[in-house]
Amino acid sequence: MGFLSEIFKRNKEIEWMWDLEFLEDKTTKVYLKKMALNTCVKHIARTIAKSDFRLKSGESSVRDGLYYKLNVRPNTDMSSSSFWEKVIYKLIYDNECLIVLSDTDDFLIADSYVRKEFALYPDVFEGVTVKDYRYNRNFSMDDVIFLEYGNERLAAFTDGMFEDYGELFGRMIRAQMRNFQIRGAVNFKMAGIADDEKQKKLQTYIDKLYAAFNNNEIAIVPQLEGFNYEEFGTSSVNSSQNFDEIKKLRKEMIDYVASILGIPSALLHGDMADLSNNMKAYMEYCIDPLTKKLEDELNAKLFTPSKFLAGEHIKIIHKKDIIENAEAVDKLVASGSFNRNEVRELLGAERVDNPELDKYLITKNYQSADEGGENE
Repeated sequence: MGFLSEIFKRNKEIEWMWDLEFLEDKTTKVYLKKMALNTCVKHIARTIAKSDFRLKSGESSVRDGLYYKLNVRPNTDMSSSSFWEKVIYKLIYDNECLIVLSDTDDFLIADSYVRKEFALYPDVFEGVTVKDYRYNRNFSMDDVIFLEYGNERLAAFTDGMFEDYGELFGRMIRAQMRNFQIRGAVNFKMAGIADDEKQKKLQTYIDKLYAAFNNNEIAIVPQLEGFNYEEFGTSSVNSSQNFDEIKKLRKEMIDYVASILGIPSALLHGDMADLSNNMKAYMEYCIDPLTKKLEDELNAKLFTPSKFLAGEHIKIIHKKDIIENAEAVDKLVASGSFNRNEVRELLGAERVDNPELDKYLITKNYQSADEGGENE
C-alpha cells in the first residue's frame, strides 16, 4: 500500500503544485510583489473610499454638483468608491496619479501620460490617455488634479527587495517539490538483461505498471518472481522543509510592506489584540497623511485663492464610532472645552442649525472649589 498511497498522494500534491510551478521563473517577483502590495493597498483604498468628501462654506456644509461628483458619481462609468479605490491604487503603485476633467465635467483617471517639467511655468501633461482614448490637447498643471505619493522606501523595496524574496520563495517551492517526489528502484533477477531488446521490453512493462497505478482507482497487476519494486527517499520528508515556512515568508513580506505604508500588521492578519490602538496608529500614520494630500490638491485646483480664503474648502471626513466614543464626548462637553456642534464635527457628523448646540456647558464637577454647592 506504500506505493499506491504515495502515488495517490503525489497526484494531489502535483495538482496543487501546478498552481505554483510558475513561481520558479521570473514571474515569481511579479507574483510576490502583487500579493504583498495588493493586501496592503486594498486595505488603504477601502478606508479612503468610505470617506465623505464634504464641501464647506465657512461652517456650513454645501451639497451641489461638485459634491455629487466627489461622493456619488465622478464619471459615467464609475461609482465614487470604485473611483477613489483606483486613485489610491495608482497613487501607491505608480507613486503618482493624474486626474483630468473632461468636457462634460467628469473626473477621469489617466492611464498614461508624459509630464514636461518647467522651472518658472506650470508643468504640462502631454499624450494623456484614458482607456483607449488619447487626448490631442495638452493639460496644464493648473487644470488637473495631480497627486504624488513620494514614498522612496516603497519604490526601493519593490525594485530591489522583492527580487531576493522571489528567488528565495522559488527555491523553497523547488525544495518542497523534491520532498514529495517518489523515488524508487526495480529489483529483478533475470539472465541476459544486457540485451537491448530485453531492456526495452522490461521498460515497457514497468511503464504499463505505472500507468495502471496512475490512471485507475483499482489496479491489479501480475506479481512476477524475481521482480520487486522498492521505494526510498520519502521518509525524510517530515524532517525537511514544510509549507509553514512558506506561509511565514508570505507573512513577513506583508508585514514589511505594511510597515513602509504605516499600517499596523495586526490589522491585516485579523489580530484583535489591542485593536483600538492599532486603529489609531493606522489612521494617524497611514490614512491622515494621504487624506491631507488629497485635501490640499483638491482645494488648490477646485477653488480660487479668494474663495478658499473666504471659507470655501473640501474636508475629507472619516466617521468615528459614536457609541465607542460616548464617554469622551461627555467629558469634552461637560468640561466646557467644546460645544456640542464642535463635537459633532469631530465625530464626522454635520453641524445642526440650533443655537443651543453652540453654547458651552460646564458641570459642577469642573467648577472651581469656591463656586456653587455649600461653599458660599
